[in-house]
Amino acid sequence: MEKYFAPCLLLYVIAGCFADDLTYLNGFYSKTPQRLSKYSWFGNVRLHHFRVPEDAVLLRWLLTVSRGSGLNCENQNITVHFRAGAPPVINPIETAFPNSTSVSLAHNLTLTIPSGHSSNVTLFNVTHPKPGDWFLAAHLPKDEGKIEQQGLPSCSYLFQAQMFLRRAADLPILQHNIPLYQTLTTTPALFKVFVPEFTSRLDVFILNCSGKLGNDCGLLITVGSSTLRQGSEVKQNCSGLESCSTSVLIPPWNSWLLVTVETSQPNTTIPFSISANVTVGCKPLSVSSDFNTSAFIRTIIAPQSNSSGGLSNTSVSTRDQPGVRANSSEPVCMRSPSVLRDEQDVLSLRFIISSSNLTVTSDLPTVLTLEHSPGDSGGTFIVQLHLNTSSLVGGFARVKACLTPSAPVLHVNLSQTCATGLMQGYSLSVSSNESQALLRIPFPDAAVWYLSLQTVCNDSVDCRNASAKVSASVSVSACIDDCGPYGECRLLRTHSYFYGACVCKAGWQGWGCTDGATAQSYSRQMAAALLLTLSNFFFIPPIVVALYRGYHVEAAIYFFTMFFSTFYHACDQPGVTVMCIMDYDTLQFCDFLGSVVSVWVTIVCMARLQDPVKYLLFMAGTLVISMAMQLDRRGLWNLLGPVLLALVIMVTSWIYRGVKRHQCYPPLWRRWVLFLLPGIISALIGVCVYVFAQTDSNYYYTHSIWHVMVATSVVFLLPPREKHIPPWGWTNKICSYRRCKNEKVELYTVT
Repeated sequence: MEKYFAPCLLLYVIAGCFADDLTYLNGFYSKTPQRLSKYSWFGNVRLHHFRVPEDAVLLRWLLTVSRGSGLNCENQNITVHFRAGAPPVINPIETAFPNSTSVSLAHNLTLTIPSGHSSNVTLFNVTHPKPGDWFLAAHLPKDEGKIEQQGLPSCSYLFQAQMFLRRAADLPILQHNIPLYQTLTTTPALFKVFVPEFTSRLDVFILNCSGKLGNDCGLLITVGSSTLRQGSEVKQNCSGLESCSTSVLIPPWNSWLLVTVETSQPNTTIPFSISANVTVGCKPLSVSSDFNTSAFIRTIIAPQSNSSGGLSNTSVSTRDQPGVRANSSEPVCMRSPSVLRDEQDVLSLRFIISSSNLTVTSDLPTVLTLEHSPGDSGGTFIVQLHLNTSSLVGGFARVKACLTPSAPVLHVNLSQTCATGLMQGYSLSVSSNESQALLRIPFPDAAVWYLSLQTVCNDSVDCRNASAKVSASVSVSACIDDCGPYGECRLLRTHSYFYGACVCKAGWQGWGCTDGATAQSYSRQMAAALLLTLSNFFFIPPIVVALYRGYHVEAAIYFFTMFFSTFYHACDQPGVTVMCIMDYDTLQFCDFLGSVVSVWVTIVCMARLQDPVKYLLFMAGTLVISMAMQLDRRGLWNLLGPVLLALVIMVTSWIYRGVKRHQCYPPLWRRWVLFLLPGIISALIGVCVYVFAQTDSNYYYTHSIWHVMVATSVVFLLPPREKHIPPWGWTNKICSYRRCKNEKVELYTVT
């Protein structure tokens, strides 16, 4: 019952915040706790995806961070990022973004678990949240590069996000130009109004307001919902006014907007009337009934073709007059070419425009409608413009473009910031000096986007006939430039939502692996590759020693380890010095398998068991180790388990021999001082370096030391050859003359 007490109490508190005549419903959503990681790239974050329904008036997140049973855990900060509409764009390690990339960092919150505490529970409220997708991303501070071995005690942290929401089931609707009479108390009055497509202006009016101070009602009008970004709401203070209004220019199309009215006067009842008016000032031309499908297909197949069958720059047939709407006397206010949405793969999308060259004029904007589905917000939105410099007409100065979500900018040449009523846009421009422009937006909002283009003229000339031809390329990809030569694009998933991110290598950083502040030079990469590969040649002495002492199976295993470790590290390099002779996963499996099996057979060989028992243990151990490697290659017990079992077998055999001979085994002090102790010390040094000293920056020489120490320990720890076995042991493996002669005599006798 205790685990349900906090959610129930929280819902009760939320219910107490609203006590007016509206009907409110509660909702509770929870995500499974996830283990947090230190941040080095976006794949380290734990992304939580929530869906906020329409008419939500209060959103409250319960953020719980719990600490595992680590030793000496200090104060720990956890950063949580919030964003509506798409995953948050973050930059906790302050790397440089790629050129021509526009970003707006998400709102974040820092949670702290003090030393000695096991958890942190934090509430985060959003009043009047925007409906739709909301994302939370949590991570630990920057990864310092320490390579932690799985299975060792460490300070681990679990993060869980739970969402409580309150929504109004019967929110009053503001009809266009129809007053709605309301009485305002201490609780804010809530309304919603629908904004149809092609709306250029939304006005909300407050009339007939009366309060304790006469005509001063002290009302505050808010239009819009909170997205934790500036500009998502428009507010108007009506203090001192009996009637007032607020306006939103170019509001989001095809959406419901929340209208909130509240007062600053406590303990008062204020009657008022409210109404809304929507102005539809611009519509594109209607598409002709005889839509030329064959022409569109030819445009897709040959987008550079200027054949006569191609579609015109507007979405009407060429017989329509350019200044008059078909079957109407209303003036034309925009050109709207047809756009084809071509989905190629997950987070791989392109928009094909009906005309390869758009004629952009100064009198009318050219508007492209780019429909994004919610699944496209996990990629990168890419817009490229190319100006045909030979097509300039009139007093041309440049072509300005505005890319905006939810509604287009209809007066591009007059807009300074490419912003609409509640959304901030992005601007591009091309001119005769810079004929190409590129814009990349990581994690774009899940909305309908609009690309508006218009010619801007020189101030000293007549601007009525200025025009230019521009080709536009619009697409969505998982990563920026496929992460370039120093990165790899990864497709990540949280439940059913996919998003892309770059994992960088060779010291490169950033959203597109383009920040080379800590990049490794070519000589540094070559040195790392040579050290990690050539250090495996230290296994040649163990191979020779094993062959000389007659341990041929052990020598074959050491050769297997040396071969695959060399080529695995040649393939595992982070930069351009890479050589893979086979699949990376196969090389990694063989390297890990050979390393553990080499340790296993060496210790079992030191037990000096009879050959049938020894080879049985060799084979059984190899099979079990193979299975363990397939389950978890980096698990600590994959190495520790075989080592402990082999040590138990070896110690048991040595004790048995010592008891039977009534003396310590091995009996010679020289064996202990000159061989066993140096071998044990070499092995311990290698294990300590491998477990405690490795980081991302020193990996190439600390891991090389591990290779050298392990190979050196094998040379010292391999037992001497048996007295009855000659050097290299060939007589036991190759049929000698005497053995063959005896067998021939025996066969002759039987015959």
